[in-house]
Amino acid sequence: MIYVLTIILFLLGLYGVSVKKNLIKVILGFIIMDYAVNLMLILIGYRNGGIAPILQKGESVAKFAGKAVDPLPQALVLTAIVIGLGVTALFVALAIRLYDRYGTFDVTKIRDLRG
Repeated sequence: MIYVLTIILFLLGLYGVSVKKNLIKVILGFIIMDYAVNLMLILIGYRNGGIAPILQKGESVAKFAGKAVDPLPQALVLTAIVIGLGVTALFVALAIRLYDRYGTFDVTKIRDLRG
């Protein structure tokens, strides 16, 4: 059920990116999509009752592997958060520059004001 909710969240962001004409709403749609992907990756690595993936001294590897959560999705999400922050900062900087030049965030008006 929670996987379906993350897909709905992603589709909501996709709607904002593809349909909205305001650059701020497009950026917010991208941010929503980014968080939906991060949430899906975290849910893939989740194990009910799992422990942190840190091996203690004297603990057998076979017993540990059956209880620990998968650390790879956690590492991927940390990387994706940093990349998403950089891309969002780039989008915001581009939106500010477009607003300074054209005086609007509306994509259709910016397209009409080619020069």
